Amino acid sequence: VALRAAGLAEGGERGIELLTEAVIVLRGSTARLELARALLDLGAAHRRAGARGTARDLLRESLDLAHGLGGNALASRARDELVAAGGRPRRDAIRGRDSLTPSELRVAELAAAGRTNRQIAQALFVTQRTVENHLTSTYAKLGITARPELGAALSGAPPAPSGARRTAPTSR
Repeated sequence: VALRAAGLAEGGERGIELLTEAVIVLRGSTARLELARALLDLGAAHRRAGARGTARDLLRESLDLAHGLGGNALASRARDELVAAGGRPRRDAIRGRDSLTPSELRVAELAAAGRTNRQIAQALFVTQRTVENHLTSTYAKLGITARPELGAALSGAPPAPSGARRTAPTSR
């Protein structure tokens, strides 16, 4: 928290260094909301310095974290900064059920209910390839690697460890 405050007070290149250090320290702590604040401030500093790509990555992470923790005011601020940095956030979350598009959610729910890719495609009037693409994206967002994990992931069970290997969905 002190590093974040010092980075904000210092500003400029040195401020970015201090904010970066704050993020590094907070990543190793349990203070997740403080991490979201530090990511937001670091992203905003990068945006002001002209590093819009770096800013967008940091701001997306801040938005996702704040949204997941229920920090609505912080999430709103992160969304505003992200838009100012040229980002177009479709959702506040980048991982988990809340990050799924309506189409991805429909496909995932049908797959979790035991439908094959062919049955899903026929029910939704799309191609099997579209179903596979939606499932691939869904697996990545939910942090899962296989179809049998869909039900638990959609119900809000904790995702698999972040280092988990991603696999393409099978048509069963």
